[in-house]
Amino acid sequence: MEDMQKNRLQGHLCSLFTISVWGLTFVSTKVLLRTFTPLEIMIARFGLGFLVLLLVGHGWLKAQKPIHEVLFALAGLTGVTLYFLMENIALTYISASLVGVIVTAAPLFTALCAAAVLREKLSRRFFGGFVCAMAGVALVSLAGVTELHFSPVGALLGVGAALVWGMYSVLVRRLGEMGYRTIPLTCRIFAYGLLFLLVPACIEGFPADLAPWAEPLHLGNLLFLGLGASATCFVTWNRAVSLLGPVGTSVYIYAQPIVTILCSAVILHETMTPVMWLGTALALGGLILSEHRDKTPPQAS
Repeated sequence: MEDMQKNRLQGHLCSLFTISVWGLTFVSTKVLLRTFTPLEIMIARFGLGFLVLLLVGHGWLKAQKPIHEVLFALAGLTGVTLYFLMENIALTYISASLVGVIVTAAPLFTALCAAAVLREKLSRRFFGGFVCAMAGVALVSLAGVTELHFSPVGALLGVGAALVWGMYSVLVRRLGEMGYRTIPLTCRIFAYGLLFLLVPACIEGFPADLAPWAEPLHLGNLLFLGLGASATCFVTWNRAVSLLGPVGTSVYIYAQPIVTILCSAVILHETMTPVMWLGTALALGGLILSEHRDKTPPQAS
């Protein structure tokens, strides 16, 4: 019992740390988008993170079974390639604050994926919370038409990112249950994510000039995204998922838009109107309500 409590405490601390850092990534990425394309940022960010994790993890992780290789690839495709392509492209259409609010739908999609794959039951409160949260997201989006340059394309990309993140969280839980250590597992996921990124990179073309990355502002944001938000935070998030489960961990995503909004206001001078604050409160309240489901206490593993 004591070990289970320690594991849950570790999971909560890892989740809180991860979301606090990830709340800043929207702002950091928005700064880099002034000079670089979303694809260039992703390749630089996860390439750096992969190299660091490869060194820290002491080598390459080997799959126990061939089917596990498929799960590695799917985790890399959903959690790295698709999620961040959608999120970064969304930032070119709408504000960092708005993207931060929309992707908080991720816990809802995580719960749906967990119900389908892990057979977790969803109560009426879950669906009531879903309706409330989506109403809040819609309210923020409509308010952003004039205040934050709302774009339907950007909003749909944000929702798509939330959906694939739910898939990723369930995949990571499954892989964690198979006994893979967190750092080597994350490194392997990054490798597949980068591999899939080569497809759009070949279409778009690789950048010829690397000099802009040497500028202090760009280098500082790259180090933050690559070492902090990617290499470190993916490890802490995956560890939290293995300890708390995908749905239990995803509850911390509720705090992400608050961090993003505050940082956007301070750094990017973006504004949030009273209507948008109301929408944010509805979204977060609905998401929190959806988590209060009747279920049996988790068993120690």
